[in-house]
Amino acid sequence: MTEMAAVVTADGKLADASVPVPEPGPRDLVVRVEAVSVNPVDAKVRPGPDGRILGYDAAGTVTAVGGEVTRFRVGDEVYYAGDITRPGSNAEFQAVDERLVGHKPASLDFAEAAGLPLTTITAWETLFDHLRATPESEGDFLIVGAPGGVGSVLIQLARTLTRLRVIATAGRPESAQWVRKMGAHETVDRKDLAAEVLRAAPRGVDWLFTSFSAGQIPVFAEVLRPFGHIVAIDDEHDDVYPLKSKSITWHWEFMFARSTHQACPEAQGTLLGTNADLIDKGVLRSTVTRRIEGINAATLTEAHRLIESGTVLGKIVLSR
Repeated sequence: MTEMAAVVTADGKLADASVPVPEPGPRDLVVRVEAVSVNPVDAKVRPGPDGRILGYDAAGTVTAVGGEVTRFRVGDEVYYAGDITRPGSNAEFQAVDERLVGHKPASLDFAEAAGLPLTTITAWETLFDHLRATPESEGDFLIVGAPGGVGSVLIQLARTLTRLRVIATAGRPESAQWVRKMGAHETVDRKDLAAEVLRAAPRGVDWLFTSFSAGQIPVFAEVLRPFGHIVAIDDEHDDVYPLKSKSITWHWEFMFARSTHQACPEAQGTLLGTNADLIDKGVLRSTVTRRIEGINAATLTEAHRLIESGTVLGKIVLSR
């Protein structure tokens, strides 16, 4: 087999195509992709150059390994988020650096597993790399954008692996129900964020995660305590100067930084392994809320449309 089906970018849209099956590099696995999920980054980068294969979450079975691979063998079931600088998972087969890969949680099917890698890595790096949380960490943690994919995992990690009090934003009753199901201690209406947060935490919050920063910097400055911390994953924010008087620290989280800059990429494979164990022990749960059958231009276009609507709870997955 030398050709495979793939979905590629074409004039800012998605199109079915036939492309060569990838060959593994020295540290690569070639994975038969059984399921993928769609993240906001997919829709964000779609308008770029034509002919790219998108997709930054996958679960599947290893079909070939490079000569320097040590952690996996043919037949292993795996999950991963991949590398934004290489062809993505919206194809029958994908080559991926083994250091970015984890063994699939045994208790999940491929679709459930495919919904986790990118959001789990982002949430884990937010909580444990940027905020330096430990099992003894206490205080109030506000999660802005809590019903989304990253927020859904971040709530679970903070609730089960720390002593933090989790305050989650929710703009609709169904969103509030979802974040409480994920483990949030308190919910606040994002439409009146400052008043709602100060109602739930009158002295303000210690830490804040945000996937929606545009126009919110003054609000964040109001609700954070002095020497607080913000971790942001979105690109749209205003001048952060209002944070200065409280010595608030701003962190960027970009889960592709490790793979793009070869900055200890093996840390992502390790944390995916850790989270697979937590899932199989029942500590964490899948965040999949919608399944779509088939991985092709039509089904992925529908998934992109749903993501761009801004109303998705948890994760959308597509499977063969």
